[in-house]
Amino acid sequence: MSKDDRAHWDPRHADDGIAPLHDPPPPPPVFGHVDHLFPITGDALELACGRGRGGIWLASRGMKYLGVDVSPVAIDLATRLAEASGYAGRCRFAVWDLDDGLPPGPQVELVLCHLFRDPRLDEALVSRMKPGGLLAVAVLSEVGARPGRFRARPGELREAFGHLEVLDEGEADGMARILVRRD
Repeated sequence: MSKDDRAHWDPRHADDGIAPLHDPPPPPPVFGHVDHLFPITGDALELACGRGRGGIWLASRGMKYLGVDVSPVAIDLATRLAEASGYAGRCRFAVWDLDDGLPPGPQVELVLCHLFRDPRLDEALVSRMKPGGLLAVAVLSEVGARPGRFRARPGELREAFGHLEVLDEGEADGMARILVRRD
């Protein structure tokens, strides 16, 4: 990411403001049908966490969570959401440029990449998972949509992560998702 990325995302997050609170916090819609497969204890890392909705969902399930994003505005809004929701004790947020790789830290039970993908990080994502840990990736896709710079081509997630145990996957209507477990 770069100054250009911050310049793009900061105003968007500022315009959206703090995310609405829900009780219970919902999972990302693309993973709602498999949310029972996600862990309820341990540590989670989310890349490009935005305004923190994923973190609140995971913390409400019992996980300890670290969310990183290139946008300081997003991190401020996510921190405020965690405080307002009562999950600040389980959520940490940090400004992090993923062009520098993943933030340092131990292996985790869950790595979540919702609407973010950088193939340069694929190996690091797998290495960051504990044995038995999950990786959940959902991105814009060319399947059911036109090609684009930030859209995964058909089969891209399977190619990248199919060597792991695939628990769920799908490509349709401009979205692709995969949920995998590390052996």
